[in-house]
Formats: sequence, structure tokens, C-alpha cells
Amino acid sequence: MIQSMTGFGKATKQLPSKKITVEIRSLNSKGLDLSVRMPGVYKEMELGLRKELGEQLKRGKIEMSLFVESTSEEGTAKINKGVVAMYMQQLRDLSDGADIDFLNMAVKMPDAFKTEREELNEQEWEQIYVVIEEAIQNIINFRTDEGVSLENEFSLRIENIRLLMNQAIALAPERIALVKEKLKSAIDDLKVTIDENRFEQELIYYLEKLDVTEEHVRLNNHLNYFLETIAGNDDNGRKLGFISQEIGREINTLGSKSNHAEMQKLVVQMKDELEKIKEQVLNVL
Repeated sequence: MIQSMTGFGKATKQLPSKKITVEIRSLNSKGLDLSVRMPGVYKEMELGLRKELGEQLKRGKIEMSLFVESTSEEGTAKINKGVVAMYMQQLRDLSDGADIDFLNMAVKMPDAFKTEREELNEQEWEQIYVVIEEAIQNIINFRTDEGVSLENEFSLRIENIRLLMNQAIALAPERIALVKEKLKSAIDDLKVTIDENRFEQELIYYLEKLDVTEEHVRLNNHLNYFLETIAGNDDNGRKLGFISQEIGREINTLGSKSNHAEMQKLVVQMKDELEKIKEQVLNVL
């Protein structure tokens, strides 16, 4: 079953002093274009996380964001008492006894607050990693659901092409009769005597060039192969793109050989259906 490259996954968990939120977004891309945003304290885990995301999600423009919201009453920012006291003393020396709120001014000075650097907690990271895995699974589920919709769309478009193809092939006898009639009429207008056997030989040679039996067989095989591929378990986005190109070649050849107004109209409709397929194939993993 195919998967879409477009998806979204989210997971949250409340730890004793933090709320963890993980969001993963994915759009279509030719390869793996991975972006990870996370607090600096967890940066040393990013390499392994990127490897995991690549193995699980495989392809697409992927953005993963890890948000950590502190729910503890204790903050990491502390007043730097020594620095604030020094600022206040210097301000007093400059004030000449003026009535000034020295504390309010001092806490606005550089280095008045110090932030204690948080160290990576291995046990905490294990809990966060569980949230990340849940978000990954959620985006995979999203992609799978989107894949079902894409598969239904592809099946509809492929059968539309097959129906139009069969309608076009059904016009072949009428087209051959019209070609014979036109050629015969053109020769009659010349008012010359011709060798009937030679005329028949040339006519057969000409009609062989207009024969679309091979295109019909190949196009039908490509349509079947497309349906077999979307039913497979592999990542088939690129393969579906190649099959679509082959379908397009056969449709174009059918159109160039048609030499019949109604058949050419059907070929145009087939091309329209194929373009809708190509647009959606770009979203397939």
C-alpha cells in the first residue's frame, strides 16, 4: 500500500517539571530534506534522532520541532546578587544623595541575572524519546490514511484511461475505412489508370504505419503495472513516476497515429487524466 509524503504528527507528555510537545510536518520532496529544532541541552542527541527520522520517514521535506515548557515554579534564571549590589553602590556614589530607585536601575544592567545551564538528563531524554516515537507513528498513520485516498484516486484515473483507450481502439475499423476511401477518391480524381495489386500493396504498407495494436497492448500493460505497483508494499513513488512517463509515451504515439478526429479527442481526454495522475504521484512516498 502506498503512503503520501504529506503528513502531520503530534504527541505531548507531562513530565514532573516540564511539558513536552513534539510536532512533525512533512511535504513532498525528491529526497530526504530533514530539519530538526530542539533546545540546546538536547543537541548532542540530534544525530541519532536524525538517523531515526530518516529510517522511519524515508523521504520528503520533514520538519521536526521539540518544544519544552517548564511547569516548575523554580526558574533557571537567578539574580546575580554580587553584580546587582555593585551596580547599586556605584549608582549611589554618582547620585549625590538624590532620591533614586537604585534597585530598579541595577536589575536592568548587564549580567544582573544569570542563567544556570541545564545538563542533559539521560532518564528524562528516554521519556522525551518515547514522545518523539509516538509523533513519528502518528505521522506515519497520517501518511497511510492519505495513501488510501491517493490509491483510490489513481485507480479511478487509470480505469478512466483504459475506458478511453478502448473507445479509441473501437474506432480503428472506421478509421481504416475512411483512409481507404480518401486514398481511392484521390486517385479517382487524378483520372489515371493504376495497377490494383500495386495499389493494394501500398495501401497495406500505409495502413500498417497507422496500426495502433502495439500501442494498445503496451498501454494496457503499463496501466496494469501501475495498479500492481500501488498495491505493493515497497516505497513506490519514483517507480510510479517512471510508469506514468511510459503511459504518456504510448498515449502520444496513439495520438500521432490516430488520423481521426474522434480518436484524437479521446487521446486528449486520456492526456488530461494522466496529468492528474502525475500531479498526485509527486506526493507518493
